[in-house]
Amino acid sequence: MQPKLDEQRSATLQGRYSAQHNAFGVLRLALACGVIIAHAGPLGFGQHNLGAATFGRQSDLGTLCLYGFFLISGFLITDSALRSTLRQYVRARLLRVFPGLWACLLVTAFVFAPLAALYENGTLDGFWGHPEGPFDYVTTNILASMEQFPISGLLAETPYGLIVGGPSAFDGSLWTLRYDLAFYGIVGILVVTSVLHRAPRAVLVLTGVCYALILRDFFTAPTWSSRPPQHGAIGPFPLLGAFAADWTLMLGFLFLLGAAARLYAHRIPMTRELAVLAGVALVGSLWLGGFFAVGLPAFAYLVLFAAVALPKRLSGISRRHDYTYGIYIYGFPVQQMIALLGGARFGMLGYIVLSLLGALLFAVLSWHLVERPALGFKTGSGRARHRRAGRTASPRAVLIPSPVTVKGAETRTAAGRHKAGARHSRSSKNAPATAATPRRAKRLTATAPSFLAVPVRTRKDLPFDPVKTPTSHTRSGRSHRAPTTPTTPPR
Repeated sequence: MQPKLDEQRSATLQGRYSAQHNAFGVLRLALACGVIIAHAGPLGFGQHNLGAATFGRQSDLGTLCLYGFFLISGFLITDSALRSTLRQYVRARLLRVFPGLWACLLVTAFVFAPLAALYENGTLDGFWGHPEGPFDYVTTNILASMEQFPISGLLAETPYGLIVGGPSAFDGSLWTLRYDLAFYGIVGILVVTSVLHRAPRAVLVLTGVCYALILRDFFTAPTWSSRPPQHGAIGPFPLLGAFAADWTLMLGFLFLLGAAARLYAHRIPMTRELAVLAGVALVGSLWLGGFFAVGLPAFAYLVLFAAVALPKRLSGISRRHDYTYGIYIYGFPVQQMIALLGGARFGMLGYIVLSLLGALLFAVLSWHLVERPALGFKTGSGRARHRRAGRTASPRAVLIPSPVTVKGAETRTAAGRHKAGARHSRSSKNAPATAATPRRAKRLTATAPSFLAVPVRTRKDLPFDPVKTPTSHTRSGRSHRAPTTPTTPPR
């Protein structure tokens, strides 16, 4: 009976997942690179996002990567919230997002933008005092609302600038940050209200509501391949600005799906047969239609399955040096600069390679100079962190003071004493079975609880991008052009 129960547990997400050996790191890195590859079309050549035509304009490679990021984020952020106090959770989220973002804003405004101005105009005259100049770019976007994307009217002659008809975004990838921060805030509210620990079914209900709304849009659409309607904007809200209703619904559903997967990992089967069925459903929905009703949950299942089924040797990728966020925030401006300098002459493959290498260079600098030092403030000094990490990596054996009774142990012990010909006095025969002399007591190693323990109940569509992202103008009062290319969020 016990082997059968163990087999059932090992076939679930909880049974197959390991905090030390999982592929979430390599998946996030692959998703970040996938966004750069998808953006090569519009940013470098003024073409469709890769996969837009193949997938019947239901989605494309960049949008699929975006969905994957929010799914993984929901899983990992929920796990972090379950293991942290509210103060620790908030501090960790702020330190992960803002230091890298602020450095990127400064580099974009005072390195990339001046170089672009010199290349386009041969001078910096009018650059610093422009109504949408570099200083305005930094101060307007410092809280990640991203209400200003162009800088000083530059990048109008790039392939992407020709598509949007004017100055184009320097870093369009940052539009998703407001959604990240909003969902982080929702998880924080669930922590404060103890819903996350005591009433996880509420997360399941929210996920079901989002999916029901997606199905409503799907069944009322003119065709199976139609994208969901935009439904206008939500907000604006203080600090964060406005949210596109359709993106909020779609990204919120993926985030909540990841959170529910973390909370109910012990109930989710993870088998190769189901993964094959999910793959067939995903490909079929992208090819024939019905992606938002069938393909989206299938895609989520495939991502979670890959995280626990890929070889363990991949688990070390991005564990010590996580360049994913840097690739995300620097990929777009690097691609814009390469396009400005005529990178299209190297062809699509050459442009993609240059973009990946350039983004990786800035990601490495961002991690070692900004992100990792900032993350050091999450748990105190570096020396204390190393001591804690050492204790966690190699726990000592724990001596359990109370006796542990194992079924059949008395019979086996008696048989062993009989074979050894041991002699016992009358008093020793009358001694309690649970008594043990300290000299013969054995050290028992306590088994660590499972990492995934069950929670205690205590404008018009552009040809290459079907959706525009509304932005809030409540603070600056100016009209800023938002990017139209879906991109990836940080983790």
